[in-house]
Amino acid sequence: MTDYAGDRNLTPTPHRRAEARKQGQVARSHDLVSAIMLLLGLLVLIAAGSGLIEFLSRYTVGQLGHRAWLSTDPGTLQAHLKETLWELSQHLLPIFGLLAIGAIAANLVQTGFLFLPEKLKPDPVRINPLEGLRRLFSLSSTSRLGLGLLKILVIGTVAWIDLSDKQDALLGLVSGSPARIGLFASNVLLWTSLKIGVALLALAMLDYALLRWKHEQDLKMTPQELREEMRNSEGNPELRARRRRIQEESVGAHVTQAIPNADVVVASSVGQAVAIRYDPLTMATPVVVAKGAGLSAKRIRQLALNHCIPLLDRPLLAQVLHRAADVGQPIPHEQYAAVAKLLAEVFQRQGKTIDNGEAVG
Repeated sequence: MTDYAGDRNLTPTPHRRAEARKQGQVARSHDLVSAIMLLLGLLVLIAAGSGLIEFLSRYTVGQLGHRAWLSTDPGTLQAHLKETLWELSQHLLPIFGLLAIGAIAANLVQTGFLFLPEKLKPDPVRINPLEGLRRLFSLSSTSRLGLGLLKILVIGTVAWIDLSDKQDALLGLVSGSPARIGLFASNVLLWTSLKIGVALLALAMLDYALLRWKHEQDLKMTPQELREEMRNSEGNPELRARRRRIQEESVGAHVTQAIPNADVVVASSVGQAVAIRYDPLTMATPVVVAKGAGLSAKRIRQLALNHCIPLLDRPLLAQVLHRAADVGQPIPHEQYAAVAKLLAEVFQRQGKTIDNGEAVG
């Protein structure tokens, strides 16, 4: 079967995903953040904007509706400025705080927490004119242009439909008072913007879904890349030897204490070993005191030989016990007969009996 090394059709490994994330390669839609911020800002204004509007109206009337005043006294000007900024901040800071929290949440939902200090380093590629032209005329830029035109079309359509429904009301404002005209205009502007925000949010969600799909396609691996990653993950011979020593040391502590108390070790040629202990006076059923595969199995076999523990080659039983039995727990009921026969054979060689000659289990 021919191996096409250039076909990116393999699911990306966790290591590849982690490396891409370290480089900041994640699916993130700027349009989704903008749409969420627009909607959140409008909702905040609807819920808590009355105080700000009242302050601005009162301040405007106070400055333009009474006798003009002018003072060159720095103290008076500073006091007036401080009072105005203090009252204005009481209305604006909660709104800006909620918008900041919304912006952070919108980014975290998409990408999670990313700490990329290397992105602060100067990148000559970003100021390369040729690279800039390549990005300008790339497929990604073309798609962004198409999406931008679609957004303009959607905004115009939503605004046209919404204002068309209010055509009669708009014509009736000709003879209205300035207060009535202002209230109507602000109402129309707010609710039309809200409808536009909902439409933009739907487009942004579609944009994010497309970016997620493209990100997954870019992460897919060729067979050659998968082989190289597996080869690199094994590391150099010194690293493999060090890893093997660490594994042996971690396995050795428990096994070294458990094997001397075992009555028999069942092993298989494919690399599994299970140590079993049975005391007819204190135990109702045999118990698995240690098990392992690979390096662990090799360690168990060596300790069994060192402590003169019977080591029997029973491939099928060893595989079944290694898979189904837990260390420190009785053997599964399905293996009672096989283990009882095995223990009877071992105890007979040693001149022992099992529960006055009765079978285990």
